[in-house]
Amino acid sequence: MKYNLAEKLAIVKAIDEVIRVDGQVDPGEIELLKQLMMLLKFDRGLIEEARKITTKECMMILKGMPGNKKHALAVMLNEMANADGNFNEKEYQLIFNILMEAGIKVDDSAD
Repeated sequence: MKYNLAEKLAIVKAIDEVIRVDGQVDPGEIELLKQLMMLLKFDRGLIEEARKITTKECMMILKGMPGNKKHALAVMLNEMANADGNFNEKEYQLIFNILMEAGIKVDDSAD
């Protein structure tokens, strides 16, 4: 899937927020981030740029993405939250909020 620069910035910002929400950066998260860098074709500089955009800008971009890209975002965020082997409450809340704000239907039930 191809992403434009704005989409990459917003996705990277969301992923970076998930990595940092628990106050610890785990080696598993770093490894997954490296894989995403190759997959999405971005470098460390884009991470720094993504940190500069506002949350509001990020959400506007994510909300404007087509459904298939939103689904991919949800998968990436969940993979990142699980990369350290501990999907904690802070990560869950952050991802839930990102997906809701981006207009992604979230099934909050535990089936």
